[in-house]
Amino acid sequence: MEIGKRIRALREAKGLSQGDIEKSSGLLRSYISRVEGGYTAPSLSTLERFAKALGVEPYQLFFGNQGRAVMPRILPPAGQSKSARRLLKLFERMGASNRKLLLILASKLGKE
Repeated sequence: MEIGKRIRALREAKGLSQGDIEKSSGLLRSYISRVEGGYTAPSLSTLERFAKALGVEPYQLFFGNQGRAVMPRILPPAGQSKSARRLLKLFERMGASNRKLLLILASKLGKE
């Protein structure tokens, strides 16, 4: 199972032991070993716990070290202003954490 290999590679690259992951995620060391060995398929919520313990975004467990997930291109409607097109380009280039922050800010401003 590829996901287990990726989890092990990330863990070893960060110099963490299975015990370290156990402490930070609350998952049993024997379970971590079964996942890394490819004997058990973790649920999505468990993958989120692995990602948090490893200090990575959950998508990085699926894509490994092959780069970041590609955002779908947002096509501006016809007749949109030049500044709106520039804003969309900037949004596409933004990192995941900045994108989240911007979306949270926009949702809070929309509620006022």
